[in-house]
Order: sequence, then C-alpha cells, then structure tokens
Amino acid sequence: MSLFHKNIKNIKNIKNRVTLKISGVDAQSFLQGQLSNNIAIIEENEWQLNAYCQHQGKVIALFWVTKVKDNFYLNFPNSLQKKVLKHLNMFILMANVEIKQATLNINPPIDVMKHPEVYLITSEKFVPQELNLDIDEVGVSFSKGCYPGQEVVARLHYLGKPKRCMRLFECEQVLNVGDKLIALGSKSAKASGIVVRCVKLADKLRYLATIEVKYQDSEITCNYAKLKRIKKD
Repeated sequence: MSLFHKNIKNIKNIKNRVTLKISGVDAQSFLQGQLSNNIAIIEENEWQLNAYCQHQGKVIALFWVTKVKDNFYLNFPNSLQKKVLKHLNMFILMANVEIKQATLNINPPIDVMKHPEVYLITSEKFVPQELNLDIDEVGVSFSKGCYPGQEVVARLHYLGKPKRCMRLFECEQVLNVGDKLIALGSKSAKASGIVVRCVKLADKLRYLATIEVKYQDSEITCNYAKLKRIKKD
C-alpha cells in the first residue's frame, strides 16, 4: 500500500473539493471498517488514497485521507458531499465519531495524469480494479480486513481478472467525464470504457479512462472522435 508526500509531478491544486473531519475516540476503527486501504498506517503529513465502496464493490467515492493529531480528514469532489455523508452516517451507529466539514491548509498530492477520480456522474460505476487501485495496493489493501464491498473486491483479485482497467488517452475533441468509449471489435453489451478524468494541458487534451483490457490497443472512439492511447502505463 502507498503513502504519499508532496514529492510527485503533475500535482494540481484542484478546485471544487470538500474536506470532512472525522474525529472521536473511534475515528480510526470506524474508517478502518469503511474504507479500502489500511487507515492504521497513516502518520502525520501523509496522504493515502482510499475507495469508499457500496456492498457490491462499486466505488461511491475516492477519498484522499490524511491524519492530523488524532483526527482524520477526507478530501473528495464536493458534488459527492451529500451522498457521502448519507452513507457514512448510516454506519456510525454507536461509535464515538463526529463528522463535520472542515478546511485544511494542505492539499492532497493528486497526480492528474495518473490518479483516478470519481464524481457524482461516475459514482458506483467502477470497481477499484478498473481504476488501477489494486496495482501496488495504491488504493486497496488486501490484508486489512472487512469493509463494504470487500468480498467482491477480494474475489476479483484472487480468483479472477478485471475486464477493464484505466489508461491514459489523448484526443483532439473535448470530452466529458462519464462519456462512453467504444473499442473496435468489442462485442460488449455496454460501453468499452468510461472517461474518468479530463486533463487540459497547454496544447493537448488528455483523458484518464477505463477500457476493456482485451481492446486497449484497438481503434477507440468517444463521441465519434478517435482516441490515442499514451503508453506510459
């Protein structure tokens, strides 16, 4: 599993995000039972990427989690705030935990050319493996114990292979998060992939998107525009 400091390239101060503060004597154990990564190993000034899944293993949101003293902070797109709060509050039960909106003077080390994102429009569309969160256990720990959807995620890891993964593409046309990719030759009843993140560079448009592993090097289009895979992954 990976812990991040601010020492990676392509870090952006991404707007339209919200931070929740999780406090109380049961804060760590509560989050350990809710999120996909090993919360117990986070130390001060470290960030950890986590998937927050529903019972079928689909990702509701991706949290960047950091720890300050005995409090934990979850950073994610603000379009998901209402949905996230509803799910978290369902599981507090008798735990000594308080959840409230907060601010931090530091931002998570998001590499927009590498790290996935989940927005309201793509919430519950992916399992963690489709977002490459299993690679080097960057966002999923397979030894930490139970959390919602853990059985589905673990079964895919140990007994199967994901049919889709996330790749970096370039396209001359403006695409939107949630747009569907079509791969030539695919016989899938649904789209071959989905746009995960849009990255606007000075003179290029790049996109993180899921794609069927079998057809990742085929001719791929989105909204009738051709995509070129950037083979750095």
